[in-house]
Amino acid sequence: MKTENENILKGIGAAPGIAVAKAFLYKKEKEEIADELVSDVEEALANLDIALEKSKKELRKIFSLAVDKLGEKRAAIFEAQIMILDDPILVTAIKERINKEKRIPEFIVNDEISKYTNLMNLSHEAFMKERSHDIEDIKNRIIRNLKKKKWKSRITSDVVVVTTTVSPSDTILFSRVNVKGYVTDFGGLTSHAAIVARSLNIPAVVGLHEATNRIKDGDLIIIDGFRGEVIINPDEEQHKIYDKKIERLHKQDVELDLMHGLQAETTDGREIQLLANLELTDEIEVILQSGAKGIGLVRTEQLFEEYEAFPDEEEQYNVYKIIAERIYPESVIIRSFDIGGDKVLPVDLKEPNPFLGWRGIRLMLDNPKMLKTQIRAILRASSHKNVKFMLPMIASICEVRSTKEIINECKAELKKEGKHFDNHMDVGIMIEVPSAAVLIKDFAEEVDFVSIGTNDLIQYLLAVDRGNEIVSSIYQEFHPSVVRTLNNIIQEGKKAKILVSMCGEMAADPVAVPLLVGFGIKSLSVSSSAIPLIKKVIRSLSYKELQPLVDECLALKTEKEINELLHKFYNSKLVNKIKNLYEA
Repeated sequence: MKTENENILKGIGAAPGIAVAKAFLYKKEKEEIADELVSDVEEALANLDIALEKSKKELRKIFSLAVDKLGEKRAAIFEAQIMILDDPILVTAIKERINKEKRIPEFIVNDEISKYTNLMNLSHEAFMKERSHDIEDIKNRIIRNLKKKKWKSRITSDVVVVTTTVSPSDTILFSRVNVKGYVTDFGGLTSHAAIVARSLNIPAVVGLHEATNRIKDGDLIIIDGFRGEVIINPDEEQHKIYDKKIERLHKQDVELDLMHGLQAETTDGREIQLLANLELTDEIEVILQSGAKGIGLVRTEQLFEEYEAFPDEEEQYNVYKIIAERIYPESVIIRSFDIGGDKVLPVDLKEPNPFLGWRGIRLMLDNPKMLKTQIRAILRASSHKNVKFMLPMIASICEVRSTKEIINECKAELKKEGKHFDNHMDVGIMIEVPSAAVLIKDFAEEVDFVSIGTNDLIQYLLAVDRGNEIVSSIYQEFHPSVVRTLNNIIQEGKKAKILVSMCGEMAADPVAVPLLVGFGIKSLSVSSSAIPLIKKVIRSLSYKELQPLVDECLALKTEKEINELLHKFYNSKLVNKIKNLYEA
């Protein structure tokens, strides 16, 4: 191979994998910050509030996308950024300076937040320096929104992004255009961008220092995330070496490819329906390629988040129709707008305690016109008889019955209008409020199916705010009360002969899957990227042999004991069977 000085750059392998693609030099537009005075302080403060709100909305969208791609824990990166925007000390300091100095908000925001990033960059700790990039990203986002500029990506598909630094939000957004890898001048293993890249299985080499100077737009490069090397315009010998490496890696993926057409069933023949979650219409193709047996959750509030006004019936119908037709003959579960909490739409909501207040089905029932618009659109999209409707945040039987009355009204209207729909469309509920879990037997008599939303169920069951770092350690998916509640829901569902599914983060946790399968769950809905691994885990399990594990978990009295037992089972029984999914 050529010497390092000729065409090989050495850095830090931040995310494993090998990619060969053309380089795209990504240069972030540097905002010019003028030191100017404002003529109207009130207008300046109002503009700041608008920019802060817009920045929060953007980060909420990225957070929601990250939850589905990375899982709740790793997506917490973006929750932390939202919390910074809500920091009363920072916001108050900026507003006070605008009032006192009468300078434009852009200048004050840049100056005030730069105080923090400068201090962090002076630290000898790599961790602190890495986090300064995240704060810088927030600062630039606010300034861009103050200037009313839109983030525009000129990146085309199938390129390696070469840049000075890449923010976590960049990695999430770029993943939507099939970026093949990341090469950066700065950064380390602990950077959030590196963590996100590893989670998305995108090779990354960071800390190269001279990458943006040595690599030109359009150069063919090989990025080796295992060795931390980048080869610029490789010669024939280098091509041959890496062709062999890629071939070896490809062989390790063959089993996953073979599994695409296989059922997700245990060694003793129990089939688990593996479905995919969807929140962006352009994810349908990925879902179809993943081997998912349908869509277990359409987050409708995410589909329309970019709309300037609340979507009307025709707009919703067109989106739902495309999803239903593309996934046919498999089925799709469309959830009613779960607005409130950390989820927003162009609706005027003022809620002092959104997570325990006016959200989900409560909000929709209080806005029957909004609910009817959505139900009519979903019914019209159900003409192929592969659409199911799900209600979020259900706490009482009355909420289900009230919604079913509205559904019947919509059916009568559509029938009168001569519009086609599935008159027997299944209606189900999310089990995420403890009262619904307690009343599962009664709910099973009212609905066609239930889906367990573990993220909120755990939060409400343990009285733990997931976004609060002070108590985050108490948010435990293997807490005995959680384990026993999940078992009770699944057993009561089986007795009532209705489908019990799970669409929360726990469904995509390979350590939790043996317990869920042992309980007898029949359906799991996860992000499309998680399907191959979860299918592999299921196909490595014997339902009969899981029963002692289930009995022991149900008898244990602490989260620590259950956690250790499940990890011991996973490490001793499953790791060797699925390790080829991770190792190069």
